[in-house]
Amino acid sequence: FCQLEDWVSLSLLDISAASQSDPNSGWEARAVEFFKDRLKEKDAHTLVPSLNDIPMHYLKPNSLVKFRCFIQDMFDPEFYMGVYETVDPATQAKTLRCGKYKDVTECGVDFNSKNTVTAERQTFYCVPIPGENPWVKEISSASRVVPSTSYVPSRQKRSYEEDDDMDDMDTQPQKQREAHAGPQSPTEHHGNGDCKRQETEAPSSQTTSASHLDLNFPLPGEKGPSCLVKVYKDWDSFKLNDMLEVYGILSVSPALSALADEKDASSSLVDPTECMETAEEQRVHCPPASLVPRLHMLYAKQLQHNNPLLPSAATSEDNSAFLASTLSEMPSVREELLAYLTHVLLGDALAAEYLILHLISNVYVRRDVLPLGKFTLNMSGCPTVASYTERLYQIIQQLVPSSHYLGMSLQNMNQMRLVPKKDYVANRLVSGALQLAKNTSLYLDETQLEQGQLDTTGVRNVTALGNLISWQKVDYDFNYHQMEFPCNINVLIASEGRSLLPSDCQIHLQTQVAPSHLEEYLSTMHMLSQASSQLNKFRIYLSVARLLDYSISDEVTKSVEDDFVDMRKDDPQSISAEDLHRMLVVARLLSLSQGQTSLSRDSWLRAKHIEALRRSRMEQHKCVNGNEP
Repeated sequence: FCQLEDWVSLSLLDISAASQSDPNSGWEARAVEFFKDRLKEKDAHTLVPSLNDIPMHYLKPNSLVKFRCFIQDMFDPEFYMGVYETVDPATQAKTLRCGKYKDVTECGVDFNSKNTVTAERQTFYCVPIPGENPWVKEISSASRVVPSTSYVPSRQKRSYEEDDDMDDMDTQPQKQREAHAGPQSPTEHHGNGDCKRQETEAPSSQTTSASHLDLNFPLPGEKGPSCLVKVYKDWDSFKLNDMLEVYGILSVSPALSALADEKDASSSLVDPTECMETAEEQRVHCPPASLVPRLHMLYAKQLQHNNPLLPSAATSEDNSAFLASTLSEMPSVREELLAYLTHVLLGDALAAEYLILHLISNVYVRRDVLPLGKFTLNMSGCPTVASYTERLYQIIQQLVPSSHYLGMSLQNMNQMRLVPKKDYVANRLVSGALQLAKNTSLYLDETQLEQGQLDTTGVRNVTALGNLISWQKVDYDFNYHQMEFPCNINVLIASEGRSLLPSDCQIHLQTQVAPSHLEEYLSTMHMLSQASSQLNKFRIYLSVARLLDYSISDEVTKSVEDDFVDMRKDDPQSISAEDLHRMLVVARLLSLSQGQTSLSRDSWLRAKHIEALRRSRMEQHKCVNGNEP
């Protein structure tokens, strides 16, 4: 119908042009299927320009684009003219037109026409995936081609020097270009190639007042485009906080920006019901299109993960060859990763073992209110010299697709907004730092704690962190009530002593480095960065292990039950039901870390062994430090 390199430059509006005389002819369904079929072809998705990588003013309006994003808010459904009639002022000729996939109608609308059809669509407010790490953006942008939809904008938005700088930054995204905003982060920001665009910058403070300039990113210092995604069907299949890759028609009509600037709610260019909104709500729901473009969804896939090194459905039958190859390499990659993390953890191989188990943990099912599979790790005994905890976070940041560092200083606890809150005046959900995508690694640095008093906000924040860890849920604040939102976030707590927060497992770091050499050892940690190919093996390994299914046979279940009875025979107090649960979680994660999807007798014995080592270490530490467990 058209060549592969040509179809990307088509817009749905081009396809529909020949069918305008009969908007009910089914052209829209055929066009959507056409795009879906094209996107299924090998590597076809790499030809579609991405809002994540390309500055918006280089993208052709009304063209096909994609956006890797996170649903931060869901607005109320809106009505639009699905079919309407226009009248030529010169000839009085009437023409039926389709209003789908558009924000602005044609001139000369006949509002009294009996042929007008009102339709409904949903609007999602989408932002880049919170905490997405720079290596994900680099690899994603490196795989793109120069799109045929790119064009030279008629109005230059910056000087040539700035454009040169921009091009340089786009081709070298690995450079860390700006310090991450906010006092709680030890690393550079999660930037992308379009870092100089002031209008796509998140406010550095979570307390910025709600306005049309506040892009409402959950994490401070984030950059990238936000987008109003218009959904025409099956919107109930999407949920708040879902990760999506959206393919749709880009709309940046200047009329929308003019409306936002002039606050002219009576303009005939948009739905007249918008005049019922308050001025504050209109600023939020109808921001300038140059700042927040509209994306009319043709197709969207929910993302299991956002690791660009894996197929989107890595464990499906379509990717069986990839999965078989990865599984065969997992035991050897695990040994390499264990050696690497042992070095990072100052020679502590047992702590490195538990860190791997933590990094591949995942809530795989919920039984009533209990989330099964979570494995929050409290790594106590962390050195407070040479910014060790911050350096450790930077290592983890290189391994996982999304992460966030939260320094638990008194100032942060008392001032940060962790829990999202509903703003009824602007009719939007004001984001908080715990509004994160699934499988985000949340790193809590308790070594930042100092003496002082937690105020009401601080107590509320610590309580929210405790609920997140224990129940994998965040209670969003809707003023008059709280609404529970389940989550799936890997929480790692770095502390000197035992954490004040709950955890599923505590391992006390046992450094093999002499105190006199600690500063020198830590100063060389930045030299431990592995080659990109080695890091990519680790990244694939961790993501695949987290996605694997798991089962326990009846035979092994019986063996585990017998072991539990035997362990309690001599000393019933030596092991509790909670200890058994932890051992089963450790055994599950040990199996998955080896690429095994069912529990073997060897993995169960190994789980018992390392748990005995860990408990013995904790007992020794408790004896040395009195009541400090």
